[in-house]
Amino acid sequence: MLTDIVIEDPRWQDAGLAELAETAAIAALTHLALPVDGYEIAVLACDDAQIATLNAEFRKKPTPTNVLSWPSYDLAAPDEGGAPEPPPAADPRMGEGLGDIAIAYETCLREASDAAKPFDHHVTHLIVHGVLHLLGYDHVRDGDATLMERLETEILGKMGLPDPYRS
Repeated sequence: MLTDIVIEDPRWQDAGLAELAETAAIAALTHLALPVDGYEIAVLACDDAQIATLNAEFRKKPTPTNVLSWPSYDLAAPDEGGAPEPPPAADPRMGEGLGDIAIAYETCLREASDAAKPFDHHVTHLIVHGVLHLLGYDHVRDGDATLMERLETEILGKMGLPDPYRS
């Protein structure tokens, strides 16, 4: 398994997060021609209260957010709109950690409802988004945001899901 799910909020169990996260993470790595074997991604399935605490601690923003990520490697792209360096090669026997992702149930449910999108589609998009962050992609600069959104759209399209940036 590529993803290691820690369920803090039992609603995630009912939502099938384990399968959604595994499928999304594999799709992201495969799209970027990165090996799936040997890497691990920890996913914390929590609620708004827990993610607000994490957001305050790590980003100094004491509010809930949909997804947070903590990469194991500093892989950021040196040039705006450029691809980051790939992560170090993983030994399939060792389970190299790419990083951690936290995802909040209430925020994801509210966002999906507000956008009239299926919950599972939105969650899949956010896991792909989080995985791209673990791989050094970001959306602070305009060129980087354009690249990241294009990759998300391509990955989700290959999974049979619609473009998350179009209504």
